[in-house]
Amino acid sequence: MSAGLFTPAPSLDLERAPETEIALDLVRRGLPAAPVLVLVGALVAGTDGALSAAFAIALVLGNFLLSATLTAGAARISLGMVMGAVLFGYLARLALITGAVLAVKDMGWVHLPVLGLTLIVAHLGLLFWETRYVSASLAFPTLKPARPTRTTPPPNAQAATRPPSAATKE
Repeated sequence: MSAGLFTPAPSLDLERAPETEIALDLVRRGLPAAPVLVLVGALVAGTDGALSAAFAIALVLGNFLLSATLTAGAARISLGMVMGAVLFGYLARLALITGAVLAVKDMGWVHLPVLGLTLIVAHLGLLFWETRYVSASLAFPTLKPARPTRTTPPPNAQAATRPPSAATKE
């Protein structure tokens, strides 16, 4: 049996785990888009469309947070646990979303086309949007660092713009 696959991983702080940081960033970026999707749902199907879109957005954001929690928790145990949590966690989360939709599908406020389309658009849209911000380097394993903004010119820039002094003209 391979010892590397089942050896415990170093303890991770779930607040700082890369999975958690990315999921929280997904939620942070998804919340401003939520009113737009709810408005589109309202334009398509009135109040029922707005409520269906809001429910779908809550499912999507909850799905991302649950995924990060499962993966980060499994990372504290072992690599094998991470693989199992990712695979079976995906199946369990898919079943939870399906169960949530089936539980509300016959309620009066649900507009199924808006609910289904919002689920698909929100999941894929947030994932594609987040690819712009995720770093794929070992130096920054989660999100790309923000570029520092320079408020003062570099020291060499001031020397290059100064007129030559009288001493240097001789």
